[in-house]
Amino acid sequence: MAALPRTPDCMHFKSTLPAAACKAFISTLLAGALPAAVAVTPAATQGKTQATTQAAERPLACTDFNAYVNGSWEAATELPPNRSRLGSFDTLGRANDKVLETALAQLVAEPARQTSAGLKLLATAYRSGMDTETIERNGLKAVAPLLAQADKATRDTLPVLMGQWARLQLDTPLRLFVGTDAKDATRHVLAAFQGGLGLPDRDDYLNADEAALRLQNAYRVYVQRLLQASGAAADDKTIDALMALETDIARGHMTRAQRRDPNATYNPTTLAQVKAQAPGVDWQAWLAAYLGQRTPAPATSPATSPATASAQQPLMLGQPGLPATLATLAQQAPLEAWRTYLRVRVLDATAERLPKAFADAHFAFHNGVLRGLKTPPPRSESVIQGIGGRYGGSPLAQTLGELFVAQRFSDQAQARAQLMLEDIRAAMRQRIANSPWMSPATQAKARAKLDAMAAKIGRPAKWRDYTGLQLQADDDAGNQLRVAEWDTQQRLADLGRPVDRQRWNTSPHIVNAFAAGGNQIVFPAGILQPPFFDANADDASNYGAIGSVIGHEITHHFDDRGRQFDDMGNLRDWWTAEDAAAYKARAERVVELFGGYEPLPGVRINGRQMLGENISDFGGIHIAYDGLQIALKRARAAGQATPLIDGQTPEQRYFMANALVWRSKMRSEAMLNQLRTGQHSPGAYRVLGPISNMPAFATAFGCKPGDAMVAADPILIW
Repeated sequence: MAALPRTPDCMHFKSTLPAAACKAFISTLLAGALPAAVAVTPAATQGKTQATTQAAERPLACTDFNAYVNGSWEAATELPPNRSRLGSFDTLGRANDKVLETALAQLVAEPARQTSAGLKLLATAYRSGMDTETIERNGLKAVAPLLAQADKATRDTLPVLMGQWARLQLDTPLRLFVGTDAKDATRHVLAAFQGGLGLPDRDDYLNADEAALRLQNAYRVYVQRLLQASGAAADDKTIDALMALETDIARGHMTRAQRRDPNATYNPTTLAQVKAQAPGVDWQAWLAAYLGQRTPAPATSPATSPATASAQQPLMLGQPGLPATLATLAQQAPLEAWRTYLRVRVLDATAERLPKAFADAHFAFHNGVLRGLKTPPPRSESVIQGIGGRYGGSPLAQTLGELFVAQRFSDQAQARAQLMLEDIRAAMRQRIANSPWMSPATQAKARAKLDAMAAKIGRPAKWRDYTGLQLQADDDAGNQLRVAEWDTQQRLADLGRPVDRQRWNTSPHIVNAFAAGGNQIVFPAGILQPPFFDANADDASNYGAIGSVIGHEITHHFDDRGRQFDDMGNLRDWWTAEDAAAYKARAERVVELFGGYEPLPGVRINGRQMLGENISDFGGIHIAYDGLQIALKRARAAGQATPLIDGQTPEQRYFMANALVWRSKMRSEAMLNQLRTGQHSPGAYRVLGPISNMPAFATAFGCKPGDAMVAADPILIW
């Protein structure tokens, strides 16, 4: 078989694609950038080491497929000083940002374009974020009342402040929010989850390795800069006390791997039970403050909808031991440490919308230390992310989506994506039916879950209603707090109402996809573009790229965590004991495989922490490949050719497109943070791990037993 070129060009994709369109399609692949959810590795353990000795004997495709497809690009690509990574997701994300930048400038300059309440708010939010002169003049005006509350905090007022600030969606040790009941996906519940740490992870406080100590020291510098800029004490004693308090809070947290167990984080209780288990704190005052109630409800009054701060109020606790930890700290930790802590939490949350001294300190730590950036990205890019959030889940995010889809989404793209989804769903259905390790009873329930899985593609049928929200064009930091409190009130109003399964909790402009609660999958318009999807491209290219993403999200509902939810999205064990044991045995092999990879010297992938994503990568590429075979069979039945392109089969093009999706290059700082706190394996391993365990790949490229890309005993779950 003739060797494929390492750098793709138009001949590797649909021959009927117009030359200009093809070149544009490929240029997006070659210019790529990395998604927020994907990291990079410099080399693959199972590939590049062996490739150096085997390259003369075997094609590079069979020794290191990531190097084969992406190696030339990796070698030629340099990271700009304002990027921590480059790859396919990020390039498309930046392209989407450029579309939004142009549209936002027009929206602000031409009020006639502000045709909805959301677009009017978006124009105001963008104008306030871009007005750095006014931000500088405003100083700490927006947060001054909160800082005053922090400075005057007493042990009696601490619970009230925690509740009030949770209402403003500031990061408190026990975050309050309205979520969906994991065992009844039709209803909303009031929930509390761990939070309130300045470092990325609890282990950053508790470990004493070189990486943890480096982060602790950098965080101390960051805190010192925030405190000094705000005019507060910033001496070593003050910062020592703060670090001691945050370390004690961290001791009450679960690890990331522990939080992957949905049963461990499902702890229904009542406010009365919290009070009994964690005495010494006025938990009623805490909850009343969050609910916006001036006076807590009497302890004897029944809980009502939407919610009251009565003792009978139901509450879902993510970490049942945390309230006791916090109660002890509220009584025993130095009060000045608490005051410093509260001040830092406010400043950290709002720093990017405050004067330059605060924004610079925030960038130096969050983007410099944690991600390796040398210079900030353009202001417009930061403002857009501030409005929309990293994953499109911020309250104002859908205003950006409304603006975006008017520019970049078509009914044709939606229809083509829907057809692909159904092919891949059919492939998953067949895999369940053919699974040798599942009993007929479990297979039947798995098929029922798959058939009931709802898909959201492109954009919501109805945009979010922003009635009651008012923003000011000259108060960026104040707008952040206004939006947060408005959003909290909207979510509180959901209590007592059934869950709206049609509601989108992300924005269509986002380059990502999601396995959502309630047994749903979501594919925003933002990702339905090259290099992931092109309505004019051949099936092999699309199924290898967006198809594997679709398969990934479907598989998420059958990964180690998702499999514990039923067809309606309820946490319920529908597995026989034997089938569950067989599944876990296969999952352990995935843990072991990825735990053997060492992307950075001395730092291995945490195979258990990243298990769900790795299983979904494995399943996604398998069922998308099977979906491609369905599409090819349909095309042949219709008399449509599925030709070789420059001697390459559709199967070869499928795997090429998949590897191009995960191409990535990343700074070592960002890589380390990804490995310590992330859920996704670095990009190269998302190519090498799943593909080397696919016999279809070996067949497509003529690889032989013993080649690095041919697993001796392939791992197969789905």
